[in-house]
Amino acid sequence: MIQLNDNDEPQALPYAPNRAVLTAFMHRMLLFLLLLTGVMPVSAAPSQALGYAPAYPAGFAHFNYVNPAAPKGGSVNLAAVSGFDSLNPFTLKGQAAAGLTELMFETLMEGSLDEPFSQYGLLAEDVSLAADRRSVTYRLNPRARFHDGSTVTAADVQFSFDTLREKGHPQYRFYWGDILRAVVLDERTVRFDFARVNPELHLIVGQIPIFSHAWVGERDFEKMALVEPLTSGPYRIEKYELGKYITFVRNPDYWANDLNVRRGMYNFERVTYKFYRDFTVALEAFKAGEFDFNVEYNSKTWARDYVGSKFRDGRIVKTELEHQNNAGMQGFVFNLRRALFQDIRVRRALSLALDFEWSNRKLFYNQYQRCDSYFSNSELAARGVPAGDELALLEPFRAQLPPELFQRPWLPPRTDAPHSLRDNLREARALLQDAGWTYRDGALRNAQGEPFHFDIMLVQKGFERIVAPYARNLGKLGIEVSYRTVDPALYQRRLDTYDFDMVVSGFGQSQSPGNELVGMFHSSTAAQEGARNLIGIQNPVVDALVEKVIYARDRQALVTAAHALDRVLLWGEYLVPHWYIGTHRVAYWDRFGRPQQVPRYYSASSWMLATWWNREGGR
Repeated sequence: MIQLNDNDEPQALPYAPNRAVLTAFMHRMLLFLLLLTGVMPVSAAPSQALGYAPAYPAGFAHFNYVNPAAPKGGSVNLAAVSGFDSLNPFTLKGQAAAGLTELMFETLMEGSLDEPFSQYGLLAEDVSLAADRRSVTYRLNPRARFHDGSTVTAADVQFSFDTLREKGHPQYRFYWGDILRAVVLDERTVRFDFARVNPELHLIVGQIPIFSHAWVGERDFEKMALVEPLTSGPYRIEKYELGKYITFVRNPDYWANDLNVRRGMYNFERVTYKFYRDFTVALEAFKAGEFDFNVEYNSKTWARDYVGSKFRDGRIVKTELEHQNNAGMQGFVFNLRRALFQDIRVRRALSLALDFEWSNRKLFYNQYQRCDSYFSNSELAARGVPAGDELALLEPFRAQLPPELFQRPWLPPRTDAPHSLRDNLREARALLQDAGWTYRDGALRNAQGEPFHFDIMLVQKGFERIVAPYARNLGKLGIEVSYRTVDPALYQRRLDTYDFDMVVSGFGQSQSPGNELVGMFHSSTAAQEGARNLIGIQNPVVDALVEKVIYARDRQALVTAAHALDRVLLWGEYLVPHWYIGTHRVAYWDRFGRPQQVPRYYSASSWMLATWWNREGGR
């Protein structure tokens, strides 16, 4: 659900299709409730303790945001701006094809898009959380089948978990750090043992992608680039050409066709992803009818390029779909592994040089709001000054935190009256001088005479118009900024190895964050290749507060810990905050039907793919 707005969709790259574990982070709804499909709840304790009631009763017919009578058939063509060289979406190596995890792989449980805190049974028909919360046991649905007709067994579940943890993307090891083991109890029953009590851990288990042991066999999982996955999902691969397209065809014998968590879903007979190297080319291809649906992340493009006779006469529908997603944080991210950015005064100075109000007015057509939290657009955002339980949580760390954190709220720099860019740059110059940087010989220099220079790595040219005025403002301080666009594959590799000075990135959040915060902000991941800790944060206070969020005893404790974590991250000046939008900007050819009800928490492309249908049938 992350959106790096006004970057034409390079937001897909940090969470690219081959980063399935990250997709699970951002697309899952972390949950404190568990209701099963037509059977008893996981446990009475979570709902009683937290005061939540699931929206759907046992034995419910279908989700509210689907059309249970949606016709099956037809096709849909989608776009991906990248290449691909792998059919294995779970490893650090290679670029996997779009659509693999969403269309082919299933999990034990299914999250509801109109609830932030509930899961329902998919591969699992029953689940039991131990009284001491140190283990959870799943019983598989006896109807569950892989697409070759073989039964999904507890041994497959165990094998999937073990393989992903040992051979998959490094994020799995962080995310599942408190899961000790998976134990097969019988053919249909598997137990997961935990190292310690973690309120969300049994729900994280429900999101483990499951595949057949036979898919891997004796092969080296990390080198399985072009072996078609053997999975239980609604689609399998029909054909592909590396780097150009991949077509998925619906399994006519899909085992869950009549299951309530699948009713009215995955209606297209065929789904084809076409791969483009450039967003501008992709948009022209969309308008020419080469693919059917597009989500736009560039405000200028949305305002000026989605025009013409096809839009006027309704052949292409242009609309904005509201959502209630936690917007997280987006910004120009400092790489603290670079000595240049280790001084907080320098980081604050560079933040003061961004004129958001001017950019929003002149470049973004006033479509955005400023990010003022790592949990923007949610109740988890810190407000005011710490008080009550939050203050008590922060008090032991007072000596390690800036005094201002306890005295006033953190706010991003502004340039609307009575503020101004001139005043901000004056403040920035003073901060830089305090940090040992002075202007002489035509540049800002340190005591050794070295000029202040850094690079911003981009993945699409669409962001250059955003960087240019920021670089000009920094130039007024004597700072030289270079920026260039690199190939998507190289960009991803350099992200994975932290080979950059500054990048545009986002830290998307669920409605109830948890273990994924380790990969983003915890010291243990700062040196781990492929982690999401792009900043390189190694702060013991952040570590402690991340753990407070993860091990919060109830929702209120989680909200309090999130407020404290948010406040510490903001005062750390780890990035230059950007902007967010409360709608999905989408356009599509008018050949589709869609459900009347839009869910609350969703990715536009995922909801479309899962619940829309083709009115033209055999297209």
